[in-house]
Amino acid sequence: MSELVVMWDWLAFAVRWLHVITAIAWIGSSFYFIALDLGLRKAPDLPVGAHGEEWQVHGGGFYHIRKYLVAPESMPEHLTWFKWESYSTWLSGAALLMIVYWAGGELYLIDQTKADLALWQGILISAGSLAVGWIIYDWLCKNGLKDRPTLLMILLFILLVAMGWGYNQVFTGRATLLHLGAFTATIMTANVFFIIMPNQRIVVADLMAGRAPDPKYGKIAKLRSTHNNYLTLPVVFLMLSNHYPLAFASEYNWVIAALVFLMGVTIRHYFNTTHARAGNPIWTWPVTVILFILIIWLSTAPLQYENTEDAALSDRQNIFAAADGFENAQDIILGRCSMCHAAEPVYDGIRRAPKGVHLETTYDITAMAKAIYLQSGLTHAMPPANVTWMEDSERKAIRDWYQNAMDQMPLSLALN
Repeated sequence: MSELVVMWDWLAFAVRWLHVITAIAWIGSSFYFIALDLGLRKAPDLPVGAHGEEWQVHGGGFYHIRKYLVAPESMPEHLTWFKWESYSTWLSGAALLMIVYWAGGELYLIDQTKADLALWQGILISAGSLAVGWIIYDWLCKNGLKDRPTLLMILLFILLVAMGWGYNQVFTGRATLLHLGAFTATIMTANVFFIIMPNQRIVVADLMAGRAPDPKYGKIAKLRSTHNNYLTLPVVFLMLSNHYPLAFASEYNWVIAALVFLMGVTIRHYFNTTHARAGNPIWTWPVTVILFILIIWLSTAPLQYENTEDAALSDRQNIFAAADGFENAQDIILGRCSMCHAAEPVYDGIRRAPKGVHLETTYDITAMAKAIYLQSGLTHAMPPANVTWMEDSERKAIRDWYQNAMDQMPLSLALN
């Protein structure tokens, strides 16, 4: 059974790697085309229907690019579509959400101190909220606000703040920020799938049929693409946040997320303005720094540590606690790990438990059994640089305890 755990962890790694690769491709193409669009210049020899052109140099060659606001007079023989970068990013992210937060829901998804929910209920909230977000956003865009982009962005910001607060009433801090990122990324990918690509197909179909395309389709797609541009940086922050408890474990993690969205606006405004050669809005730099200082200040609020002294063990944790070798493994963990992984760390220079992980009680240790096995038993990832001199024999004891427990573990509990 322990071999299955290793394979499952490698599966998570592979999907995470795929997610990062596709996200780089999507973000890269998105940022490039926004910068290209803003940098277009008029020229006297532009063909009919062309809005502007740009000369670029890269990789030892020169590129001459022209943009048509609606479409060229005839359909080009070769046309490159940009869509799979977005789709692949969302699909791999959804798979990663299922692997980490649904399969591992008892540990990572629901905070029982906030909401007494069954795992299946948490999963329904997780999945359903992503769809609801797109429905609300799309409704706002289609009901008289497409010509009032500033008001639309303000309402979108309010929606994102409300969702962050709502997630924090149910989920762990880690899952709160991750889901807010997934919520936003779902809106972005749905923009591509339901709006941008269908509108582009209409324009292509008109060209192929010899009809003059309606310019409204390009305007609609441009609005959604602009929204995606401003949402990208906050999504990247939220996806990275699960590595930093100062971001996700604060009482005010949803406020931190709101400030991150504002930082995304100031950063993108600076680059969009400079790319458009419309000025140099230096004011965005101090505003961004002030917002980040506010985030740092909020992160010093008390972290949301669960009081596990009297917490009841789950069925899975009971198996770990009763397995042969647990007492020995627990003594090793308390001696080698808990000086850092504690509510009040005693290791010099450590003020808060790394990643918010506590290893002080039976509840703590059995809840983190898989992580302990992978990072201290099977590998030498922890303690970092082996600063507490964990012996090979102690690592073997941790492996033996974990494998004894897994031999007794039903498959339905094994991968949590």
